[in-house]
Amino acid sequence: MYLPKTRLARREAMEGFLFILPWLLGYLLFRLGPLLASLYLSFTNYGGSGVPHWIGLENYRYMLTQDPRFIDSLRSTLTFVAGYLPLGLTIGLAIALLMNQKVRGILIFRGIYYLPAVTTGVAVALLWQFVFHKQYGVLNAILSWFGVPQIGWLVDPHVVMYAFILMALWGVGGTMIVYLAGLQSIPTELYEAATIDGAGGLRRFWSITIPLLTPVLFFNLVTGLIGAFQIFENAYIMTDGGPNYATYFFGLNIYFTAFRSLRFGYASTVAYILFVLIAALTLFVMSTSKRWVYYAGEKE
Repeated sequence: MYLPKTRLARREAMEGFLFILPWLLGYLLFRLGPLLASLYLSFTNYGGSGVPHWIGLENYRYMLTQDPRFIDSLRSTLTFVAGYLPLGLTIGLAIALLMNQKVRGILIFRGIYYLPAVTTGVAVALLWQFVFHKQYGVLNAILSWFGVPQIGWLVDPHVVMYAFILMALWGVGGTMIVYLAGLQSIPTELYEAATIDGAGGLRRFWSITIPLLTPVLFFNLVTGLIGAFQIFENAYIMTDGGPNYATYFFGLNIYFTAFRSLRFGYASTVAYILFVLIAALTLFVMSTSKRWVYYAGEKE
């Protein structure tokens, strides 16, 4: 460990440690401590009281070979991620391009598009539960004008995932804001030079905007991937994992196993499998970044 040599440097170092001590204690007590405790519980049979009983890899073996609910949660979560993430990245970029125009009142429009991203999960779930209602929902009322029969958005296992993907896209404003910051950091001189050389709008988009925006795209891809795997509130409030386990996401599986079945050890096992899955996919995406992410106009 490096120790400053002068008295003043040691004093400054001590003051720095004192300033970060509250955060360090909070991290050890409320983050790292529970993480390690959960890892230990994943190898035990623990019902929330008494002493955990060590059973080794039995929870992992049961989950991978005998638990049908694990397969349901894996299938529903992967389906949601595969449906939402590409659409969220694409629509977020499209809205950001629109919000990057210099027109009157653009700040108001930016605020309107960003507002859903900061609303609470419970309020959003209740709102969309009304929108998707089969008999009295706003969406079915609009579709009925075009002769579309009533759709059971939240009660039909074949269409409920489309409802959740559509609902998630409503909050794409957070992705849009990050894209917008990246767009505004691109030097306008590049567009001016390309225009002088005869490049059209589409050519400028593919040759300037997309390459220089790849670091932002990479950031949104990683954060969106991590966030999509942790979907919980909407499914808990609107469908409770149904119908027929079509929305039985990983978060619901962990919650129900721990607080309804009182199997905290097995719930910790499912939680760590989710962690491993997210980490593996994130590392895979990061390993490919050198092939398509550009920094300062140079490919790394």
